[in-house]
Amino acid sequence: MNERTLAWASGILLLAVALGAFGAHGIQDRVDAQAYHNWSTAAQYQFYHGLALLGLAALGGRLTSRVVSFVRILFLLGILCFCGSLYLLAARDLLGLQGIVRILGPITPLGGLMFIAGWAVILVGSFRKG
Repeated sequence: MNERTLAWASGILLLAVALGAFGAHGIQDRVDAQAYHNWSTAAQYQFYHGLALLGLAALGGRLTSRVVSFVRILFLLGILCFCGSLYLLAARDLLGLQGIVRILGPITPLGGLMFIAGWAVILVGSFRKG
């Protein structure tokens, strides 16, 4: 088991649960429906990729350590860019960050591309091991 990936997975999942609960109980009534939807999407994708990191940690020697490290980086950057930008976009009115949309808008799809790249690396890595 890859302990570093396990530690990241645990932290990401802990935050996903906390941020999901905060969205449901802390901001749902303070933002519009689209902003709440963005927050929920961010929490879902953070949770999915936290679970993916957990699975990656459990794969042990089935993938090379280089593949595991690269995928871990891609997923963490994906979470930061995709989920992080959606969280900020959802809470922009509460935080007084209305002008940040121009900056965060392009960052969200970059995070999605990092998720896709991570899954592609797992796919290719699964054929190359052995």
